[in-house]
Amino acid sequence: MARALLILPFLAGGAMAAAGPMVTPERQAALEHMVTQDCGSCHGLTMRGGLGTPITPADLAGRDPDGLAEIILDGIPGTAMPPWRPLLTEAEARWIADWLMTVKEDRP
Repeated sequence: MARALLILPFLAGGAMAAAGPMVTPERQAALEHMVTQDCGSCHGLTMRGGLGTPITPADLAGRDPDGLAEIILDGIPGTAMPPWRPLLTEAEARWIADWLMTVKEDRP
């Protein structure tokens, strides 16, 4: 019975399963810095575009956060978008996708 309760969140679907493990506040701060610096080198420091496409909340409106997380993890073959899977967990990629879709436009 206890074993079934442990796997229930993974089988149930919905927000708990989609979000996966929690990303700690310390890791969130590191991920924000990484997005600004590393992603910003192509997407622009204000995420309004550059070599890469704009990734502001307005530009990402209506996009599926799971799909964005997959792009973050696996990149886009044939483009400059690299895969980040060697450096990020699925939960971290999903956190970044959610953060990009909701972060204030006036970020540094």
